[in-house]
Amino acid sequence: MESTTDTAAAALAALGHPARLGVFRLLVRAGPQGLLVGEIAEHLDIPLSTLAHHLRSLKQAGLVVQKRVGREVETRANTEAMRDVVDFLMSECCKGVPALARQS
Repeated sequence: MESTTDTAAAALAALGHPARLGVFRLLVRAGPQGLLVGEIAEHLDIPLSTLAHHLRSLKQAGLVVQKRVGREVETRANTEAMRDVVDFLMSECCKGVPALARQS
């Protein structure tokens, strides 16, 4: 999924909160198997109710994927979506800026 201005802005806004950035970085470190919600809360010392709020924001931004496994919820980072955001940010790197028409 290629990033647009809106999707990139949503992802960056979600990561703009220190707790959500911490959750995402932890999930990146965990790799493709991800972590259970309880494990995330334990690693980051975040109450489950607060963590649920942060995970909802990350999920809405497309940065995490969740899957129910029995009574647990497995959560993993959507690294492809994050790569799309970075690619979008860097897509015009070093192409120059067109001259602006200056009115005197």
